[in-house]
Amino acid sequence: MLRTLSSTLTTRWLAGFSTLVVWAAAAAVVAYWALQFAGVSGPASQAPTVARSSAAEPTVADVQKALGAASAPTAVTTADSSGRFVLSGVVALNSGQGAALIAVDGLAPKAYKVGQAVADGLLLQSLGPRQARLAASVDGPALMTLDMPALAAPATGASPKP
Repeated sequence: MLRTLSSTLTTRWLAGFSTLVVWAAAAAVVAYWALQFAGVSGPASQAPTVARSSAAEPTVADVQKALGAASAPTAVTTADSSGRFVLSGVVALNSGQGAALIAVDGLAPKAYKVGQAVADGLLLQSLGPRQARLAASVDGPALMTLDMPALAAPATGASPKP
């Protein structure tokens, strides 16, 4: 009987220890793959660092993509008196800087930064919340102001009264 009791305790301890080892190995595998999918590899001290000396400015292509010009040309909505320029979108900062999507001569809209030439003799002088001002020079008077169309009134969801 002593031999049976001793072998039963040994078997229990061996089974418990084996279970612990298997679960620890499974947890280690899960942790490894979680770190791989998260993009973490090696100690943090070996990670490369990037130093930026100034804020990165968006490229013309980034602005066009953000304003949706890459998908399809937009319809003509607002034009100046000659119908040559159409303002499709504006990304303006409080300082008047930013970029605008302007279609020239019925072509697809392109993104122009403040100070960039839009057409011969005209450049994007400054921006407002929903407008762009074109001038011959950055410091000169605005020769033309392009406005975005007025926003539609929001739907209230109420049904009309009979």
